[in-house]
Amino acid sequence: MAPLPKPQGFLIDLDGTVVEGDRLIPGAAEALAFLDGRGLTYRLVTNTTSKPRAAILAKLAALGLIVPADSLFTAPVIARDYLVGQGLTRCYPLLKHSLREDLEGIEFVDREPQAVVVGDLGDELSYEALNQAFRFLLDGCAFVTLARNRYFKGKEGLCLDVGAIVAALEYASQRTATLIGKPAPEFFLPALQSLGIPPEQTAMIGDDLEADVGGAQSAHLTGLLVRTGKYRAEQLEKSELRPDATLDSLGDLPAWLNG
Repeated sequence: MAPLPKPQGFLIDLDGTVVEGDRLIPGAAEALAFLDGRGLTYRLVTNTTSKPRAAILAKLAALGLIVPADSLFTAPVIARDYLVGQGLTRCYPLLKHSLREDLEGIEFVDREPQAVVVGDLGDELSYEALNQAFRFLLDGCAFVTLARNRYFKGKEGLCLDVGAIVAALEYASQRTATLIGKPAPEFFLPALQSLGIPPEQTAMIGDDLEADVGGAQSAHLTGLLVRTGKYRAEQLEKSELRPDATLDSLGDLPAWLNG
């Protein structure tokens, strides 16, 4: 088998790949510095819907990682452009209030919305809010979700993610949500355009086999899986998805590029 061509640009997942909880994953900062030193362009991309972009950038800065705002692509930021482009500017939100700063131009309403928008509510999720979203979907509202990840790795272990809420609403309403976040190919397009590098010369690096690797490969990117964050060997064994390469962590990227 011919060796995998080395990418010229990178999209790099954040949670579980660069950071885990309140710390940088060992070797991650050095790997990003290596890319900078080589003149290899990258963008950070995340499905996180629990914090606005400004809060994520502030957290990274507190950990010693300074990232320009236009180098971080988040599902809410991309969703804002999608909703405005579709004329869906009156939305019922199943997402945290803090995310609204990334959704400029969207009016959040609890009567006659044009769309139900689902993100992470965490402990703020209530049956009342979920049931109201269900009723709006029965009335024919557009159904948009910022992510549909099955789970994420929290401070105390694996936790249910937005995908579980979306699945409940899909089952009850017999509707299918429009996905804005990974693994939807549309998620990768703005970051790729920012890189200015063709997808065939770009690699996506992440800890999520489905959202990161599978989504990237569907968009014609190279998919690199890291064994950090939510990575589970048993999931890889059972899945038909196969990463183009697997690294122990992002810290191993320099050695892989030099290999």
